[in-house]
Amino acid sequence: MVQCVQMQSKDFDKWNQQKQKIHTREAEVFFHEREVWWCSLGVNVGFEQDGTNEMFERPVLIVKKFNRDVLWMLPLTRSDKKNRYYVPISVGDSNSAVILSQLRLISSKRLQRYMHKLPQGQFKKIIHLVQQFFPRA
Repeated sequence: MVQCVQMQSKDFDKWNQQKQKIHTREAEVFFHEREVWWCSLGVNVGFEQDGTNEMFERPVLIVKKFNRDVLWMLPLTRSDKKNRYYVPISVGDSNSAVILSQLRLISSKRLQRYMHKLPQGQFKKIIHLVQQFFPRA
């Protein structure tokens, strides 16, 4: 049995136009693990984390740099949910939370603007928590 839940309207067409511009962007982005960037995440399906504003952006934490083109990231939110998937962090002068359940592989072309570098201790804690979600070999 499929249960229908009414979702808010999403502007997939506007995002698709923006995504095409991002895809053809030629400027190379120099980024590193532990950095927080504004990132064009777009309009996504279901409960996947969306971006906001005309660039469909939200802050993300770079978790793993595979090469200059591809990375794993975790989106940030200002929501103060109390569960094992939300880890509070400080980004500059503001408080946010990393959403551990939304780990995602993206192109570095989505990265828009550098914000902050997370302290080593906070980053290590987040990596340890993410590793707990992977199956043990």
